Amino acid sequence: MARTSKAKKTEDKKPTAAIRAAAEVIWDEPPAHYGGAFSKMLVRPESCGSKSIDYRISVYQPRAYVAPHKHRIQEQVYHVLEGEGLMELDGKKQVVRKDDVIFIPPGIEHAIYNTGMTDIKFVVVTSPADE
Repeated sequence: MARTSKAKKTEDKKPTAAIRAAAEVIWDEPPAHYGGAFSKMLVRPESCGSKSIDYRISVYQPRAYVAPHKHRIQEQVYHVLEGEGLMELDGKKQVVRKDDVIFIPPGIEHAIYNTGMTDIKFVVVTSPADE
């Protein structure tokens, strides 16, 4: 089975220790993220050769959200640093705010919505990095 060039580049990238200034990383609005749901992909296979971790910081403007979705094999941890919003887990919505930590196992449909009055800022750690 042939590998895509992106997959090959990721597999061939040797993991390296790195210190990155977050300001050097461009904000991205990934697919299925809407209304100003931005993330900085700080540790990824493409950027530093990580084998099992995707580490990003996200800032969602008021009304921004990621559409409900689930991961087949990935686990995720969300850690809210600032602001508040609604976290949806398997159709149930609950307010989350500063210092809340959310664990999402594989197969759980989830979404986060900024329903607050200011930006919500949170870290997302996903393992493995890709499905």
